[in-house]
Amino acid sequence: MHLFRLRAVAIAAAVFIASGAASAQLMPPAPPLPPPVADPQIQQIVSRISAARLREIDLHLVAFGTRSTFSEGAGPKRGIFAARDWVASQFRDIAKRSKGRMTVSLDTYLQKANGRRIPRDVEISSVIATLHGDEPGARTYVMSSHLDSRNSDNADGIKDAPGADDNGSGTSAVLEAARALADVPVHATVIFATFDSEEQGLYGSAHFAKSLKDAGVDVQGDLNNDIIGASRGKDGVAHPNDIRIFSEALPLGSVVATVNSTGSDNDSPSRELARFAKDNGDVYAAPLQGQLIFRLDRFLRGGDHESFNAQGFPALRFTEPVEDWDHQHQDVRVENGLQYGDLPQYMDFDFLAKVTQYNLANVAALALGPGTPKDARLLNTDLTQDSTLRWTAVPGAVSYEVVRRLTTEPVWTHADSTGNVTTFTEKGYSKDNWLFGVRAVDAQGHRGIVAFPTPLARSSPAPS
Repeated sequence: MHLFRLRAVAIAAAVFIASGAASAQLMPPAPPLPPPVADPQIQQIVSRISAARLREIDLHLVAFGTRSTFSEGAGPKRGIFAARDWVASQFRDIAKRSKGRMTVSLDTYLQKANGRRIPRDVEISSVIATLHGDEPGARTYVMSSHLDSRNSDNADGIKDAPGADDNGSGTSAVLEAARALADVPVHATVIFATFDSEEQGLYGSAHFAKSLKDAGVDVQGDLNNDIIGASRGKDGVAHPNDIRIFSEALPLGSVVATVNSTGSDNDSPSRELARFAKDNGDVYAAPLQGQLIFRLDRFLRGGDHESFNAQGFPALRFTEPVEDWDHQHQDVRVENGLQYGDLPQYMDFDFLAKVTQYNLANVAALALGPGTPKDARLLNTDLTQDSTLRWTAVPGAVSYEVVRRLTTEPVWTHADSTGNVTTFTEKGYSKDNWLFGVRAVDAQGHRGIVAFPTPLARSSPAPS
């Protein structure tokens, strides 16, 4: 009996080893995904961010009393237009350091009354600073925020709406990032945007994003910042090293049947931008860590990045780890011994500095590095256990990496360097079992955003 058991164990082990060998042939080992290269130039740019300056900017914004979209006639020292003019003046001062490469403009239009959210005609005016890159084709990235604020009544332009966190924090970050990057010659164009009328329904960003689309601008990513200045929620627990990153799942115009058949439900351009942002930001802004949230925004809520998504552009949202709703969208008051209102005393400017560094590291890496490969395709002309990708060459790229992960994994886990080619075959990795992407690498080792390939199918149906 003992001998019989030994033989049974030996047979089972042999079967296990044989099956493992067969599995290894289908999924051969490969090097893990390499971390982003820590570029000393980007590290130096990131080090320019100052918590003291962020505090100064935020307090100046709060001092306008209200930045409600409906406070446009409040005068030269109060209201949204006074704040707008001050932000524009700050951008113009920053632009002096750019040797003519940064321009500043207003994106202004008259929004007609349309009901409860816009009860009367109102002029909406956003401030746009553009740092022009030297790469032909105007590859463009946007770092955005909204300038307006609100109190308990979204249509009230009279009472105070200090908006220290929502969204003085985001506007402060955009101004400070622009100051840090202004004198750096970049390849891609970077737009620093502070939008009006987010609180009424994303009107300022919607107008600007559509203008970019209509002009044919190649926007390869919007990094939107909204409510990024507090590290504590209502429970008082600190989360000083976490920042949430929200991104949409299915891009505009997605066909459900195609998404289901290709398994691309977690690989929208915005998701790839979010993965890039975490990988890169975690390196340059440590100990701050990005928390990928695979959802467009907080549950049933929204922000200006959605305006870019609506135009087919990749976009994400940064938001603090735990919000405190006593200090959002509230009249400033004390009620039952509890202070309400979006006041500076609830800000954490050291935390805001880290989030600004996180943003700036990504903006700098994108603007200095290569773009996203265009027309990435996964060939399906023949049934095979191999997987072949094809893409269009990226300006400035000296090589490429094909990345992959299992369908159950949320982030890319492995990469193979392809050299300077635009077609590459992953031997032994079946497209049935794996998800693939391709990204560009430049001479300095900067890696771009991953492009998820669409299938290039055979002309006739495949056998079932």
